[in-house]
Amino acid sequence: MYVHVPFCARRCAYCDFSIAVRRVVPTDEYVNALEREIGIRFPGADRWAADTLYFGGGTPSRLGGNGVERVLDVVRQRVALTPGAEVTLEANPEDVSDDAVESWRRAGVNRVSLGSQSFDDRVLTWMHRSHDAAAVARALQIVRAGGIENVSLDLIFALPSELGRDWQRDVGRALELEPQHLSLYGLTVEPHTPLGRWRARGEVAESPEEHYEVEFLYADRALTAAGFDHYEVSNFGLPQRHSRHNASYWSLVPYAGLGPSAHEFDGRNRRWNEPVYRDWVQAVNEGRDPMAGSEAVEADSQLAEQVYLCLRSDHGLMLWRDERAHVEPWIQAGWATVDHAGRMRLTALGWLRLDALAADLTLVRSYY
Repeated sequence: MYVHVPFCARRCAYCDFSIAVRRVVPTDEYVNALEREIGIRFPGADRWAADTLYFGGGTPSRLGGNGVERVLDVVRQRVALTPGAEVTLEANPEDVSDDAVESWRRAGVNRVSLGSQSFDDRVLTWMHRSHDAAAVARALQIVRAGGIENVSLDLIFALPSELGRDWQRDVGRALELEPQHLSLYGLTVEPHTPLGRWRARGEVAESPEEHYEVEFLYADRALTAAGFDHYEVSNFGLPQRHSRHNASYWSLVPYAGLGPSAHEFDGRNRRWNEPVYRDWVQAVNEGRDPMAGSEAVEADSQLAEQVYLCLRSDHGLMLWRDERAHVEPWIQAGWATVDHAGRMRLTALGWLRLDALAADLTLVRSYY
């Protein structure tokens, strides 16, 4: 299950997510609306089992300790977390305190994803982040002291060259903190963001593709050398510390979604909620399903998704019939490997070409 918590202290320069900037978080209103959504969409008394629960955003840690406890109480009205379930909370460093972590752990949170993004204060200011670099280490120490050992860090790479960001230093600093997991995302410029407006005015230029490739490949080398599995395009985890929740998306496992903009997939159909917080609240307060849209996943889409999702993880894709001959040039170029069973996995070089390779193989399969 995914639960979207939209609240943020400010909008980051690159952010195109569904968020609600609030100086004071309306915790009561949000929790009550979430409970109403569950009642509207799942009116029966039956509970279902979930192996993972993920609080994303926005900034879920803005709910504080008590707020997260209350949300988990609401979710448990319909969801029975399986023994050993992975319960992840996204958090910003400035929201982490001894009391908050104690409440999170008591409520059942056993994994925290810290939005660090960089260890360069100049870069953090440019991003409109609300913390400095030193806050990341302090937050990580507090989380671990509070009994939550499984910690992931987020970093953004391929920033504009004029910032002079030292990517190797940031990767090294992240490794010094000894997280169990790292998620690395290349910067994308979306039109309706501060960064998009800066680009439109000519105040900033996107990083060239060559810069993106150099930093991506450096991270792959440095993190795998440090013992991390590069198990998905953007994700590195120590053995047994991969994100089970994210992996379920790539494996097309059904998942439920609650909260504004939350998506849901039952194995055949997708739906998504109203993205604007006020519209979502109004809908559930009026007793309406807050769905903004839905679609059936047709056979051709299923084929494309299966190819793409399998190729983006180290699980790889079993080749069909005579596809080995078709992908042989990829192997020769160092973009892919094929094991003795016929399963193809993309290399880091291949992942840089993921969209094109997945589209090519999907087209080949569509003729069968």
